[in-house]
Amino acid sequence: MEDDVTQFYGKTKICYGPYALETLETFPASHAFVVTDPFMVKSGFADQAVSHLKRKGIGHTLFSGVEPDPSLQAVVEATRLFLSSQADMIIAIGGGSAIDMAKAISYFGRKADSNRKTTLVAIPTTSGTGSEVTSIAVITDKVNSVKIPLNDEMLIPDAAILDARFTRTVPPHVTAATGMDVLTHAVEAYTSRYSNVFTAIYAEQAIRNVFTYLKRAYDHGDDMTARDNMLIGSCMAGLAFTNSGLGVTHSMAHSLGGLFHIPHGLANAVLLPFVIGFNSFDAGVKYTEIAAFIGLESTTVEEGTRNLINAVRDLNTSMKIPARVRELKVDEQVYRQSLDSMAANALEDICTSSNPRMPSHDDIVTLLEQAW
Repeated sequence: MEDDVTQFYGKTKICYGPYALETLETFPASHAFVVTDPFMVKSGFADQAVSHLKRKGIGHTLFSGVEPDPSLQAVVEATRLFLSSQADMIIAIGGGSAIDMAKAISYFGRKADSNRKTTLVAIPTTSGTGSEVTSIAVITDKVNSVKIPLNDEMLIPDAAILDARFTRTVPPHVTAATGMDVLTHAVEAYTSRYSNVFTAIYAEQAIRNVFTYLKRAYDHGDDMTARDNMLIGSCMAGLAFTNSGLGVTHSMAHSLGGLFHIPHGLANAVLLPFVIGFNSFDAGVKYTEIAAFIGLESTTVEEGTRNLINAVRDLNTSMKIPARVRELKVDEQVYRQSLDSMAANALEDICTSSNPRMPSHDDIVTLLEQAW
């Protein structure tokens, strides 16, 4: 029976706009565990959130040890601190790493103490992961150099606060990479084998937002209309892919990033055109639909797919994103020696199961060779 039922799940209360931070004062909490990174503390962004806690007399414990690609070991240590703090709310302030770490802390904390009720609030400071509304968190096993995607409804935040002012100081190269992460989320959600009418609506709008506003945000960081629409697009893409799943662009990016420490959005940006080509027989009609709603009309499916590939590449080029992995300062010998292990990890990745075309080990090796 379940095979005949399509579901769309949206748990997160989304608060956006210039006064969204005030929502922090509405949660019934006595103590907050604030998860962020040193820059958010130094820049005063963390204080913006903490000031609302103080206004309501809510105590807080500040954990500012978030690192890029949070490790399993760091999550375990932070979870111990959270459990000892007796906090009943977790607030993540930062990019995907901070939010994913907070989600993992909440998840493992609940596993350790099933009676504990904790409100999880995410405040994204980049427009990229959509992690503020998804059931996925990515942590890194640094011992084995592998990224581990966790997927559980317990990981979905209770609330997301979208305030584009937090994204205004993001430098252009990060704006570019995180923005291409949004595009990859949306394109893979739209073409997923589990896509449905609801996920398609969110994915389509996210794609429109990226092609309309990403280059503007990259060129003019103070363009708050562009920043706002990228933040909303990121959230919409998250709502889409947490219900539909992703694809092999993400599977390979997880493998590539885990081994060579390439920022996730950058890896996605480089790999996406190659994966669109690989999927074109199975998803060409949908790629042509995407090309059409960004203004690229086509007379055939093949032309539509080519148009989309070129549009992605042109957007990358306009933001100085390399076209090939070799331009990312990756050692060629190590890369080629790692093709089999990267392909094996990508095949086992949770994202592969929703790709429109089921790849073989050799298919992924070929894609990685093409992307070199």
